[in-house]
Amino acid sequence: MTTTTLRDLNGFDQTPASLAASTLIMIDFQNTYTRGVMELEGWQAALDAGADLLERARSANATIIHVLNDGGEGTPYDIRAEIGRIHPKVAPAEGEAVVVKQVPDAFRGTDLAEHVDAAGHKDLVLAGFMTHMCVAFTAQGAFLRGNRPTVVADACATRPLRTAVAEVPADRLHQGALATITDLYGVVVPSAAALS
Repeated sequence: MTTTTLRDLNGFDQTPASLAASTLIMIDFQNTYTRGVMELEGWQAALDAGADLLERARSANATIIHVLNDGGEGTPYDIRAEIGRIHPKVAPAEGEAVVVKQVPDAFRGTDLAEHVDAAGHKDLVLAGFMTHMCVAFTAQGAFLRGNRPTVVADACATRPLRTAVAEVPADRLHQGALATITDLYGVVVPSAAALS
């Protein structure tokens, strides 16, 4: 069966972003997701892929923006505590912007748009935690404001969820989120190696 996406129907460009001509947004690579109640399946592999992506972006002199979620003091998202900080493996370097958000779409209620516009790139590369939540909603936010997001699949991860009708394994949720992005909001590539 041939699948036609909404991107196909609209004639959107399906070319992945080039790191040298885009802005990399590293979303919620926080310690929150590496342990405890919010630990993600496959976080270590995704973190390693994120570190590779970050290294490639730095080598390409790409603009890099780090995003983290602040859930408030005493939560697993407390950015004032070690649990809520960005994992040291992908920590911001001097001169790389850090944006603090409180909702899944990193553009909403933050200055991310100003950083993106200042960088001057329509193309964005996205990676991070969790695929079905902050990565998907930030890709949607980017698309709706006229940017062209490319999501790096292996540098994202999520966790299993239970609904009223089914248990959804983490991999299925991850793939479903990537399919949603692929249908309309952006281009999905398997790894950073697919970016020129």
